[in-house]
Amino acid sequence: MKLIKRISIYIMCFFYVKIGIDHFVNPDYYLNMVPSYLKFQHELVLISGVFEVLFGIGLLTKYRKYSAIGLILLLIAVFPANIFLIQNEHAQTVMNIDKNTAIIRAPFQLVFIAIAYWHSR
Repeated sequence: MKLIKRISIYIMCFFYVKIGIDHFVNPDYYLNMVPSYLKFQHELVLISGVFEVLFGIGLLTKYRKYSAIGLILLLIAVFPANIFLIQNEHAQTVMNIDKNTAIIRAPFQLVFIAIAYWHSR
């Protein structure tokens, strides 16, 4: 089990850092998911990218527990984007997914939260 946990830490680190950097490289993609009622949308995309990179890297440090907790909080904070994506046809079209894919995608946040929780222990 230790080996699986170690491997999943590296996988999580890689993907959170990669996606976090992508928030800066391709912010328009993520802007499509930001609920229209939120202000400072571009800034929110960049801030979430910063935290994804920081917490992703943090998983490889002695601060793994705090980084995992940070990821849990971040995943909860960005969950409204998944709801918005489910409800918004324009966002689905721009992101090249359909409503069913958006619906299927949303519960995976719970899986990512569970994995982060596992790494906080």
